[in-house]
Amino acid sequence: MRLYFITLFIPIILIGNTFSQGVPSPEENIPFLVTFGNKAKKSYGDDDNCQIFFFSIPKAYNKPFYIRIFDPETGGENDEIVKVEDTETTFELFGGKGTITEKDARQTNPTGNYKSGNLLHSISFKNEKEYDNKWYTIGPLDPSQGEYSEIYMGNIFKLICEGVTGDDGNLYKYFLSTSSTENIPIPGGNAFTFEYTIRLHSGLNQISHVYPFIDENVVSIKQTNFDLDNDGTLELSSVGTKGYQLKVSGDNEFVESEYKIVAREKGTSLDIQFIKGKKKISNNNVVIHITNQYGEALPFYAVPIGGIPKYKGLISVKPQNK
Repeated sequence: MRLYFITLFIPIILIGNTFSQGVPSPEENIPFLVTFGNKAKKSYGDDDNCQIFFFSIPKAYNKPFYIRIFDPETGGENDEIVKVEDTETTFELFGGKGTITEKDARQTNPTGNYKSGNLLHSISFKNEKEYDNKWYTIGPLDPSQGEYSEIYMGNIFKLICEGVTGDDGNLYKYFLSTSSTENIPIPGGNAFTFEYTIRLHSGLNQISHVYPFIDENVVSIKQTNFDLDNDGTLELSSVGTKGYQLKVSGDNEFVESEYKIVAREKGTSLDIQFIKGKKKISNNNVVIHITNQYGEALPFYAVPIGGIPKYKGLISVKPQNK
């Protein structure tokens, strides 16, 4: 394990299974985030061995906070080991100018100046058993260390997870907390990413969700998914549509499908659902991102902006009586 700029670390045994503001969130029903080592085959379900998350701290919140990582090592019961435990994963936290406003930081591929901002904390994990099924805590952090953004509703911090060696899959979770030892949500806090790499459930009858936010300028979207292994269906629901079928990728392939935004969907979240098929597929990892009509990636929020969208049916306009 390599450690730079230590702020605080506290390994805590997981107690219970409550993630009221976790990443992934309960609303998403996603078992884990996943990042593979840089020697892994793309067919394992990770196209770039990197996952970038942003954490939004409300402007009015001025107390210390913590970002907690569950099961950060690679080699325990949750992780996907190919042959031997040979993977190292690095977690780097950034704040300050350029953290989110740098264009490269909002792309779906880790190229250019995606590590923009000030490096606040960096740590690398291999297969340290003391962190298997336990928490590593970064903090205390000051909200003013982030980059303030009106668009993203607060002071923004960026956490980059990269697989720097090996070919194993690191499965992990995050929590944005007011406490160093417990998962206590920050009122109004949230987390978002422009590209998800996730592990799907192995069991049948499971539906996982991701929630892209549609701002007032979005006319149409293009969803791209990678390596879904034809595992069920991919459906889009919103306040304006229900069960719209999106294309599903096979093994080690990208597919795209488009969807036109209607007026009442602007300023709301979409609900994209991974609906498991009848055939049980285990260890299925998938990548997904959404772009607007200009090719700009749109954010997925762990806690959907405006709440989980509910289909409102057709809107009819009745003529006024004269």
